[in-house]
Amino acid sequence: QEEPLGLAHAVLIAESFLGQEKFVMYLGDNMFEDSLHEVVEDFEKSSTNARLLLAKVDNPQAFGVAEIDEQGAIKGLVEKPENPKSDLALVGVYLFDSTVHRAVKAIEPSGRGELEITDAIQWMIDEENNIEHRTLKGWWIDTGKKDPLLLCNELILGKIETLLLSQIGETVTLKGEIVAGENVEIIDSNIQGPVVIGSGVRIERSDIGPYVSIGDECKIEDSSVERSVLMEKSYVSGVTQLTKSVLGREVEIDGKETGLQESTSVMLGDRTKVNLKNG
Repeated sequence: QEEPLGLAHAVLIAESFLGQEKFVMYLGDNMFEDSLHEVVEDFEKSSTNARLLLAKVDNPQAFGVAEIDEQGAIKGLVEKPENPKSDLALVGVYLFDSTVHRAVKAIEPSGRGELEITDAIQWMIDEENNIEHRTLKGWWIDTGKKDPLLLCNELILGKIETLLLSQIGETVTLKGEIVAGENVEIIDSNIQGPVVIGSGVRIERSDIGPYVSIGDECKIEDSSVERSVLMEKSYVSGVTQLTKSVLGREVEIDGKETGLQESTSVMLGDRTKVNLKNG
């Protein structure tokens, strides 16, 4: 899409690529504990026109909600209802057959000027197409904001098992479950799992963990990092305690000579450079 004109618009312009094939629309911010393999495989074999994934939520007012009839079928979709009749939220995974192409052509732009996928699904419901749903049993997290992303990081790291693809030196203390890629150098440091360390990472005189994910080719020196996500090629130096933080790609944080003893919590986009001494 050259402009953000809605999810249904994305389907519209992809029709020539999708053809008559069934497909999955997966909104990339969503993470699930459940495997989607069986859901997708079963849909491929079925005559269903669409299948929606739902999750029970405590605050349905904040989501698109599916209303269910007495037979357990979806009778309607309501976006952020003030008085929700259901606690089943749409989780951002939709399975469609080619019927959806007629639906996205039949609807009009919403009040915000977008072709909404929920309007396309409602059209399919109104036209009496076969719309099924599955309710997730495990956790679901929309990682579009910092705190949910960090929670998701902790949930996933909580299931890792140790796998070391690099030789770790004698001056390093390892505790808990740790995954380290190839060509990792760790010197005079403590690693408290669960921690995942990408390939080509260098860590010197630092305390890492728990619940830290470090992307490839990051460098950390003279710092303490916990409960954080560092993406590829980021550099952290002289930070007393970096906690509950998300660093994009090629981010640089310099905390040397600041004298700061309190913790630092940040969310920084790609290629951001921060000198804590200068604020």
